Order: sequence, then C-alpha cells, then structure tokens
Amino acid sequence: MTAPARRAAHRVLRAVHTGRSDLATALERARRRLPDPRDRALAGEIAVGVQRRRAALDHLLAQAAARPPSAVTPVALDLLRAAAYQVLYLDRVPAHAAVADAVALAREAGAGRAAGFVNAVLRTLADRRRPFTLPAAPPAAEAGRGRNRRAALDYLAVTLSHPRWLAGRWLDRHGLQAAASWARFDNRPAPVTLRANTGRNAVAELQATLAEQGVRTTRTRFAPHGLVVTRGDPLSAPAAAEGRFLVQEEASQLVVELARPAPGARVLDLCAAPGGKTVGLAGHAGPGGFVAASDLRPRRVALLAGVLARARPARTAIVRLDATAPLPFGAVFDLVLVDAPCSGLGALRRDPDVRWRRSPADLAAFAATQLRMLRRAAQAVRPGGRLVYATCSSEPEENEEVVARFRDGHPRFTPAVPDTVPAGAPPLDRDGCLRTLPFRDGVEAFFVAVLARRRG
Repeated sequence: MTAPARRAAHRVLRAVHTGRSDLATALERARRRLPDPRDRALAGEIAVGVQRRRAALDHLLAQAAARPPSAVTPVALDLLRAAAYQVLYLDRVPAHAAVADAVALAREAGAGRAAGFVNAVLRTLADRRRPFTLPAAPPAAEAGRGRNRRAALDYLAVTLSHPRWLAGRWLDRHGLQAAASWARFDNRPAPVTLRANTGRNAVAELQATLAEQGVRTTRTRFAPHGLVVTRGDPLSAPAAAEGRFLVQEEASQLVVELARPAPGARVLDLCAAPGGKTVGLAGHAGPGGFVAASDLRPRRVALLAGVLARARPARTAIVRLDATAPLPFGAVFDLVLVDAPCSGLGALRRDPDVRWRRSPADLAAFAATQLRMLRRAAQAVRPGGRLVYATCSSEPEENEEVVARFRDGHPRFTPAVPDTVPAGAPPLDRDGCLRTLPFRDGVEAFFVAVLARRRG
C-alpha cells in the first residue's frame, strides 16, 4: 500500500509543477486530507524539500538517468524528484520504500510505461557505490571572473539550488562567501517565530504563559516583541486561541518597529493581509489611535478579518480597496504603511517554490505596481506625517529604485531616519532605510524606507 504522505506530496508537486497552485496553498489542501500528523509532517518535508533542492536533485538524476530532466515526462520527473529527495536527504526513510511507492504512484498516475524507468533510475541513484557528484565551490577570492565565475555560479545554482540569474546578482553584489551563506540560509527550515500581541500581553508575559503550556521559546535577536519557538507547538496552545500572539518572521516584525506610530495616531495599513502588521501597529497606536486595514482580493480580506477577530486589536477597521487606484481618503493619516506585493525573493526560506517561478522580467512589473501604490498612498498622508514602504524582496529594482522614482515626482517627501530602531538592529543606510541580509543578520531579506511629508 502506498504511503499516504508520499501520495499527498506527489499531488502537491504536480499542482506546483503544472502551475495550478503555489506550494503553500497546495500543501495546505493536501494536509487537510491527512488525519495523521506524522503523514502531514512527512508530506510537507518532501514537497518543501524538493523545491529547496530541485536543481541539485535534477543534476544528480540526470547522471543516474543519462538524460536531462527536459527529456523526462513531467509526471515521472515529479516522482523521481520526490523519491530522490527521500533517498538522498532523509536518513530515516528506507530507500526501498521510497522507490517502491514512486513506481506504484507512476502506475496510479497512468504512466505505467514510465514505471520501469523510474525504478531503474532510483535504484541506480540509491547505489552508494556509484560516484554521483555536484559542482564544487571555487576559491572565494577567485570567484569573480572567467572560468572561476562560471564555477561559482554552478555551485550556487546547482549545488545550492538557486536560479542562476539570481545567484549571479548576489555573487556580484556580495561575493561568493556571502552569496553561498545566503543560499544555505534559504535551504534550511525556518524556525517558528511569534510576535506578542502587545494589546493583550507583553512579550515576557507571553513567554511565561507559553512555557506553562508546554511551549519553550527564546527571545528574538532584533525584534523587541518576538519569540523563537524551540520546543512544542504554539498553535495548539490555549494562548493561540486567545489571540495572544501572531506567527510572524522576525524581519517582518522590524517593519512595524520602524513604522511605529505614536499613541493616538491615525494609521492606514495598505495591503494588510494577513494582518500581523496591522495588529502590531494597533498595539503601538493604542486605544486612542485608529488603524484602517485594507486589501483587495476577497480571500485576502477574509484572511485579514479572521486574524483581527482572534487578536482583537483596539480600534481597527477593514476596508476593501485597490491600492493602485485613487484612495477614498483625504490627507488625514499620521502614518501610511505600504507593505507592497513583491517578488518575494527575500523570503525564499519560507516560500522555496518562488525561486523557480520568478524571472528578471518580473521585477519591472512588480516595481511598476509598487510605484503606483506609493503614489496613491502619498495622497493620504497628512503634512508632517510619514509614509513607510516595505518589501520582502532582495532586489534593488523593487526597493531603493522604487523609492528614488517616487521621490523624483514627490519632492515634499524626504527620507526620515526612524527614531524607533530597536537596539542592536541591523544598521540603516544614509537615507534611513533598513535592509536585512540573511548572511549577515540571520533573518530574511526585507527592505524598509521611511519618508516624511513636509509641512506647508
């Protein structure tokens, strides 16, 4: 009998490969059909692991099959990737079980003629006596040009499994050692990171409560209200149902700390779903403030409403609107946050499939949308108020270049160095912008710019 976890992982990989779904959505659907938590965990580990290691898996499978991945049918390729990941990266999974289930799933999928091929390739790959290799890194000091540059790109793109075009950008900006550290960061599972709902409890109180409920945590390095889970399942703890925390990556928490509205402030949070930043902003604004949280797509609005219903932040309202169109507000907000839709290339640890779905051409399209949103958002900022722009992108086209283009047409907005930067946080640049870098800071790559509107 085929293991339910492997069948579920195959369905997820097929949905992603065919473009019917992103990884997170497909995995959520698959997990709902698996009653056993061990199956849910294994299905997730296989599906996510394949996306993280896809280029390395394809390189090794090509050696075992004596043909490139492009010459393998898509169904067989997904089965080969999933089984190869188990054989090569999951020590606790018996190789014979992974191979047998891959063959059975090939027959179930109507690819009976590929079953023998799948069996032969996987058995060859599992034979430890065969020398299968991945590209090695050249000396870091010699990785910048010519043959050594090609070797460095092979190492980053194949062995560390990142798109070659993106690896080249990181190599040119940061060097081989930093680019490789960044890629390895992306390939490691992310810890569960929480932010205390400060309208309900302080972070120290939350940490003590979770400990009583069997969840161990440590404080985050930079974010003052964050906890990293080291043991236990916080989402099954009573504190989760009580809305006392939100799951939020540490770099994302820093956006709220740099935006940090004053008590009593009026705040507009554009592109607010899933709602973690809205709750954080409301906690700072307090009961005397007001936060309007907006998003466009009905599913995103429903997600936002669910998070706010559990967290119960003070004085918040949800508005459905298109942030690229004229906003139904005057210049009345003390703070407007544009947490813009972006390529997500700074958050590949969290969404590993994004690396294979993006291309250089996508950056210009995202940047155009981001600029439209900034221009609309600026109209809602009162004189003396602030406009905060944030992305989880690693690339300049979506970050400082968008801010520069915005400022060219909006001379009344000037860089404002935040006075609320948490102690020990990554350094700001000369314009007061924050860039977190995985190889330096150990958190995902985020960008935050704070602009003040002049009075008068």
